[in-house]
Amino acid sequence: MLKAEFSRINQAKAVFDDIYIQDDPRSYFSVLGDLDYMITDVAEPVIRQILSAKASATNTKPVVLDVGCSYGINAAVHRFPLTFGGLRHRYARREIKAVSPEELMRFDHNFYASWPDLGLARFIGLDVSAPAVRYATRVGILDQGIVADLENEALSPESARIIRPVDVIMSTGCIGYVTEKTFSKLLDATEKKPWIISFVLRMFPFDAIAKTFAQRGLVTERLSGVTFVQRRFRDAEEFENSLANLAAAEIDPTGLESEGLFHADLILSRPEADARAAPLEDIVTVASGRGRPIAPRYVHVESDDGPRVTLEP
Repeated sequence: MLKAEFSRINQAKAVFDDIYIQDDPRSYFSVLGDLDYMITDVAEPVIRQILSAKASATNTKPVVLDVGCSYGINAAVHRFPLTFGGLRHRYARREIKAVSPEELMRFDHNFYASWPDLGLARFIGLDVSAPAVRYATRVGILDQGIVADLENEALSPESARIIRPVDVIMSTGCIGYVTEKTFSKLLDATEKKPWIISFVLRMFPFDAIAKTFAQRGLVTERLSGVTFVQRRFRDAEEFENSLANLAAAEIDPTGLESEGLFHADLILSRPEADARAAPLEDIVTVASGRGRPIAPRYVHVESDDGPRVTLEP
């Protein structure tokens, strides 16, 4: 089963469960920021291009469901002239660290309300973390939020009602934690065939999910020739175990994960007529983030005793 395969691969990754269950995103930005987390920022221009193409095709403002939305960061950087890096610095300020979660939510509601909304879509969030979804809706980043574990439970009638008008489903890191089971329940609830934007770490297989999409009339395209940096590996163990997973899948990490960084592919699934009218290669131009300055990362270097892991400055 895909879930068992994902579980095995996830054993190679560092566990950050604690940062997603806090009442506000300060720990989220602190922990992931220290690992040069950048997928939100490098994905945003691509998401904007795809949403623009979708809006042009339908002449309406799309409704987006962000699967694994956590604290609504994808919606925040899309809707407002903000970046993950800039928000990280905001939450690292001494004054912000000193306030209570309730005070911070009030501050953040005013903070986000002060920016012009430049978004091309309306955002709904789905996550297993009630505190994260509550924060994102209360501060006004998400229009609506759904708390559900669709790997293990059914979609409630109220959640199905919220999802019904969705035009686009997106995720920037949840595949590997969710499988075709979640996407099947979401697609069963939508009234139209949505576009599905997936940024997927290269070590996670996508075939079973693509097959589920195909059964519902969606074709899948993978953007060729480019990958998207997610973050640095946290330690030597995560680095080596991830390379082992890539080797087991016969994926060459040279110049990518071998340089100490997680890399993701961009995959777009949608109705065949839409894909024929505007191929993915025609609507997306990218900058992957590989040229961004980052902290020392884990790499292999040659020694007299063979390859060894070291931190490269």
